[in-house]
Amino acid sequence: MANKKVLNNYGSFDVTFVKGQGSTLYDANGKKYIDFLSGIAVNCLGHNYKPLVDAISEQAAKQIHICNYFVSDVGLEYADKLLAATGFDGVFFGNSGAEANEAAIKLARKYGYLHGGEKRRTIVTLKNSFHGRTLATLTATGQDKFHPASFAPYVSDFKTIEANNYEAIKDAFDDTTAALLIECVQGEGGVNLIEAEWAQAAAEAARKAGAIVMADEVQTGMGRTGTLLASEALGFEPEVVTLAKGIAGGVPMGACLYRGKAKDVFAAGDHQSTFGGNPLACAAANVVLKTINDKAFLADVVKKGDYIRSQIAGWKSPLVNEVRGKGLMIGVDLNDKASALEIEKKVLAAGLCTSTAGKNTLRLVPPLNISQEEIDAGLAILKKAL
Repeated sequence: MANKKVLNNYGSFDVTFVKGQGSTLYDANGKKYIDFLSGIAVNCLGHNYKPLVDAISEQAAKQIHICNYFVSDVGLEYADKLLAATGFDGVFFGNSGAEANEAAIKLARKYGYLHGGEKRRTIVTLKNSFHGRTLATLTATGQDKFHPASFAPYVSDFKTIEANNYEAIKDAFDDTTAALLIECVQGEGGVNLIEAEWAQAAAEAARKAGAIVMADEVQTGMGRTGTLLASEALGFEPEVVTLAKGIAGGVPMGACLYRGKAKDVFAAGDHQSTFGGNPLACAAANVVLKTINDKAFLADVVKKGDYIRSQIAGWKSPLVNEVRGKGLMIGVDLNDKASALEIEKKVLAAGLCTSTAGKNTLRLVPPLNISQEEIDAGLAILKKAL
């Protein structure tokens, strides 16, 4: 029935979820599922997390939305806390990762115009990256499969280079470059890791050419990889960072943070969003930030991720080539004996929610506060399926 009424662009499975508790979901028939997907890294505190539910309920009773012509008290509170925690100077709030990346692209283009005129407009991204579904963010995405002829023409002045390739840096940047955009872990591209030394070298080369450096942390940000921002661990200190997915625990929200050379680029009217940063989203985001911005919590994310990867590697499955990732962003690389989609379907039937990242990679992004019991239950299902 759903496929007849709602455009099925997602290839949705024949499962209807009605409730959740912790990292466990229940479908309309009462069947239980372990959640190793968390809405693709969105439900970072799982389901029915009481402090989050309480904050949303309390805020809804006060005000859900106000026009951005006015100021929200909870919005101001959250902005102050987010900037203090991340070390940025300012923030634009939107509703999604694509919106956050659109804001970053516009900021980069204006920065280039202000510091080089019309010729400085190229944005350099990485092969196998993913930045969103709008025309600009699709163009920024470094995967040909996301560039069908049916959506052409695409936005001009983007180019891609290969991550972790030092030769690719040498001639990548010049006086036409506005920005370098790095996805800190390439989620949709296969959970591919970016080497810290390479990221630092690429950022240095971009800045030397007069460009700013931006980090797409839509999926990696807000504790997902074991630090508040993944760019912290990579050490390339971006002038712009984009956030979304887990930022508000399931309430739609995105953010574009800026500092340094990017601080004074946007002016009133340059970029706007009707719903961006509304009181309800900011109330939820406050709870997420308070919960995850804690050394013990983040250390536990690292510990859980290490445990999951070591367990899967220890099975020595003939289907698994490699297990990689950071924190609770994990990719299980499969060989040609099984497709990731085949395994995804098999574990779903057995009561485990996962995702794919390309043809050969099974993606695991469970809630950051998943219990050890739920981890082990999910791993048992995955082991049997493999």
